[in-house]
Amino acid sequence: MLLALLASAPAPASAQLPDIDCVFAPYLPECEEEDEDPAPVAPVTPVAPAPQGDTRGVSPGAPNPLPGMSWYVDRSKWVPQWRQYRQYVRSGQDAKAALAAKIALQPQFRWFGRWNESEKGGIAGVMSRYLERVQEEQPGTVPQIVTLRHQGKACNPRYTGGGAQEDARTREWFRDFARGVGDARVVIGFEPDSVGTINCLAKSRRKARLDLLRYGIDVLSQLPNATIYIEGAASDWTNPRVVAKRLRYIGVAKVRGFMLNVTHYDWTSKNLAYGRKISRLVGGKHFIISTSFNGRGAVHYRRWLNRKAFKWRRITVWCHPLRRGLGIAPTAQTGDPLADGFFYIGRPGYSGGDCNGGPLPIGSWYPDRALMFARYATTWRGPPRGFRFGFPRGLSLRAVAGDQLQR
Repeated sequence: MLLALLASAPAPASAQLPDIDCVFAPYLPECEEEDEDPAPVAPVTPVAPAPQGDTRGVSPGAPNPLPGMSWYVDRSKWVPQWRQYRQYVRSGQDAKAALAAKIALQPQFRWFGRWNESEKGGIAGVMSRYLERVQEEQPGTVPQIVTLRHQGKACNPRYTGGGAQEDARTREWFRDFARGVGDARVVIGFEPDSVGTINCLAKSRRKARLDLLRYGIDVLSQLPNATIYIEGAASDWTNPRVVAKRLRYIGVAKVRGFMLNVTHYDWTSKNLAYGRKISRLVGGKHFIISTSFNGRGAVHYRRWLNRKAFKWRRITVWCHPLRRGLGIAPTAQTGDPLADGFFYIGRPGYSGGDCNGGPLPIGSWYPDRALMFARYATTWRGPPRGFRFGFPRGLSLRAVAGDQLQR
């Protein structure tokens, strides 16, 4: 998980809540003036339906391009979830193997970013070799890919995201990435957390971030066989009006749509409602939802600042909340005309930090957490009646927050 994204968020709007920190409170009317986006861009006007077989699916009226695809499932020896599964199978640990299979045997988005630049041929070479391997191992399958090149290492009024030099390197990376993809059939999730963390940057750098993302979409939208979804935050994060405004500026009109909940835990039902609100503001664009972590929902709770004045902040346990589960398994059959799919875009089983027992560095494989996600997996779209934190009432806050509980 990226740093800036999941921090404490204040309570819902209230006249009794002065002095709100708007970095994490974009839902509140008091915070709208803090948005540093460029001048408003007119909403996208829906166009006529596109013909069948349109892999890019740019027109809001185009059929969902994802149903019926055979998705690539990476069974390489260097993929940790596959190694964990095979280890259990070989050692006769059938119960653990069954749990590990819930992740290892499902298609998942493969993430590419700065860490690939030192490999042979840079990101262009990495992508070319990866796509060749996909077709050698599982001919006719379609890989799911995430680009993560922007920087999100901090969240404060001085943070520059690497500055103009890093922007230049990212633009080159986008060009090289596109060259490596070429005409391959792929589905791309574009830059998780990039849109929701705009306010984590110094004000002087916010438009530069948007311009950088816009450049990336200008480049990647030229790929002839890529279905692309731009980062669109999550239902418990950013005001849909703010997200829609940014998506329009970045160029959502040039791609299929946007993606939600990539690094968050919030319920599928809440993200469906959130996605519909954004879609209405961007000309009916479609979206996908990451269900990697949301089978038990998010862990939100109140930390009281002054009970007599009814002043409180909403705390989001973002770093390894406990007893979380996989959500709905990857599918392009969502039952919602605007939702193209539920997918494992986020990476279940990878460490998000040294909290609640997690290993460092961030991105390390965390076998126990992978088993946890599988053990508590559900197919629920929303919380059952009478449940709290994804369980029947009675489960303590400490049992789901662990060492991230703030008093």
